[in-house]
Amino acid sequence: MRPGTRAADAILRLLSRDWAGLPIALLPAAAGARCVTKGTGRRILGGVLWAVALALGLGSCRHLVSVARIRERYPPPGRMVDVGGYRMHVLAEGDAGPRPTVVWMPGGHAGGYAMYRLHALAREQMRSVLVDRPGSGWSDPGPFPRTTAVEAVELLTALERAGEKGPYVFVGHSFGGLLMANAARRRPDLVAGLVLLDPTPPDAVAFGPALPALRRAPRDQTVLALRHLFGLHALVGKKETHTSDDPAQVLAMIELRTKANCAAASILRELSPDGITRDGWQTAVHDGELGSLPLLLVAPRDLTGGGDIFDAVGDPEENARVRHFFLTVRERFLAASNRGRRIYTPEGTGHDFPDRVPGFVVQVVGSLLDQCGPGAPKPF
Repeated sequence: MRPGTRAADAILRLLSRDWAGLPIALLPAAAGARCVTKGTGRRILGGVLWAVALALGLGSCRHLVSVARIRERYPPPGRMVDVGGYRMHVLAEGDAGPRPTVVWMPGGHAGGYAMYRLHALAREQMRSVLVDRPGSGWSDPGPFPRTTAVEAVELLTALERAGEKGPYVFVGHSFGGLLMANAARRRPDLVAGLVLLDPTPPDAVAFGPALPALRRAPRDQTVLALRHLFGLHALVGKKETHTSDDPAQVLAMIELRTKANCAAASILRELSPDGITRDGWQTAVHDGELGSLPLLLVAPRDLTGGGDIFDAVGDPEENARVRHFFLTVRERFLAASNRGRRIYTPEGTGHDFPDRVPGFVVQVVGSLLDQCGPGAPKPF
């Protein structure tokens, strides 16, 4: 690991603790005191530094108070399980019966509650499980750096220690799809099937055109962590007393804790050419690695909702090439299994289709459960 990477992880590790704002505020206070003792010429600068320290300290206190209120109002709805010195949150509901248990994983680095609408529909028909990756949702921060390979192992450990029994059908959206494919590769004996909802293909990062939004994501998440740490987020004060129990609102409040942004900033470094070069061997799932595991690739037929990426490419021929690349690169996931099948989402839906047509997604997952049957995990 490069020194710069180690330093970045050390900073994120510190910022992931909600109390970190208070010792940080002491730094300008100490510098201000030093300036004042140096004589009259530096007293103004010392006063400015004290004012900065006071503002940072008050902001940090505001953040800590808000976090305490949110923690009291929104306790974990599931179980907190130890995965090796830190805890992960697992929400499991519904009766599996003779069919496999379904485990959902959202995109980005959001907590499992981001897929609560799907979970609420699914739990009436099957055993349904939401898991918060370390740092997200109600889970503890976990060690840094965050990587897909590490989180695949953590997911499997959390399910085991929560008392859940395989075989599982893993369902992952976007970046969560890449994580679920990694988990299935590591423990095929526990997996009955895999449903990838427009998953993130590593080839798109390694060989695709530069995507400014992905390149900025780690920096943007770090900035958000700092804003939250010092109470400079819009939700605090405005919505912390909101009476809505909308899952998206609940998750937004829970993830005002800085650990969510810091974990995302760390793991999203994988989604860069340097990150894929560094971690790609452990991140990618290669052709044939899933053997005969039933795999459904569920994604839009076209590129609805991705206009910003393509509008930036002015040359018509290059624009057509970029469009073709993004349409075909995700299909590579089908080559991971000799039982892969392509399913198209309803017309007019884009990358966010799990939120727009949750009933369709649950129906697709149910069809795979019927295909898997009761069965038992395959021998390792």
